[in-house]
Amino acid sequence: MFNIQLLLKETCLRNASDLHIVEGYYPTIRINSKLLYLREFGIVLKEDADIMARALLNDIQQGLFIENKEIDFSYPFEGVRFRVNLYQAGGSTAASFRLIPSAIKTIQELNLPDIFNTFTAYKQGLILFTGPTGEGKSTSLASIINDFNIKDSEHIVTIEDPIEFVYPKARSVISQREVGRDTLSWTGALRAVLREDPDIVLVGEMRDYETIQSVLTIAETGHLVFSTLHTGSASEAVNRIIDVFPSHQQNQIKSSLANSLIAVVAQRLVPSSDGAQRIPAIEVLLNNSAVAPLIRDGKVFQLDNVIETSEQSGMILFEKYLEKLYSAGRITKQTAYMYAVRKNIITHLIP
Repeated sequence: MFNIQLLLKETCLRNASDLHIVEGYYPTIRINSKLLYLREFGIVLKEDADIMARALLNDIQQGLFIENKEIDFSYPFEGVRFRVNLYQAGGSTAASFRLIPSAIKTIQELNLPDIFNTFTAYKQGLILFTGPTGEGKSTSLASIINDFNIKDSEHIVTIEDPIEFVYPKARSVISQREVGRDTLSWTGALRAVLREDPDIVLVGEMRDYETIQSVLTIAETGHLVFSTLHTGSASEAVNRIIDVFPSHQQNQIKSSLANSLIAVVAQRLVPSSDGAQRIPAIEVLLNNSAVAPLIRDGKVFQLDNVIETSEQSGMILFEKYLEKLYSAGRITKQTAYMYAVRKNIITHLIP
């Protein structure tokens, strides 16, 4: 029998990352990248999905869903939270739930590179995490923000859609703002944030021209900003930011980015060699005296070479990280080849 509360509980019990509800299919969970039908709950009927929507949404959200045919929100459940996207598919209501753990893991617990520990030493500039959706960017960012929270006395403002991790009370003051609940729009929240006396700003996603422009402005005005983007590599992220702007503004943006950028982290979650879990694979571009001129002059195509030859300064090429994971027996050769962005480099590193 269809019961969304039981399905959410089952998702938690099986330690699944996602739950999908789509009419005509069994409820489906994702465990270590693989989808699994929950056949015991029966096939989802149209009326099941409609009942689910009414159970999850308040009156205001119901109105927004009817108007926009999709809505993002967070849903607390038995000590954890789910990030929910409710949408229309084939004329019926459907939903995707992402399980957000209640505990925020440390950088060490997530097996992230040591360079991540240096990010809390900065007081201003932009640190950008990039990669496809569902690859652990929010989890890694939460570990860094919570490190600030525990060790330093800062005012941290987050702008999210929706809020995912809820930070514990510690030394810092954290104002978590959810678009649609605490602010009407990304633009309004970003415009207001400079009047909220922040030390650190987390912008959930650099979605468009206005968001990217605002993030760069905040970073240039003496604040430390963290945000995310969707690209496959660090150099692609730099290109994406520049290309968002019209040609007559791009020289200005190149200069702004060269001055304010601290680091770009590209992250993917790859299956472990035993298939029991997904582990982070990382690329790191650090802005330094070699990188800044390339960004300023529009020679972004040369950044990959700088990353590859700057391992001693803390930079990490994605394929070299995959090779290290393979050499340590943590991933298979097939996985390294499958996830590599630069196929010619991985075949050289792992013949």
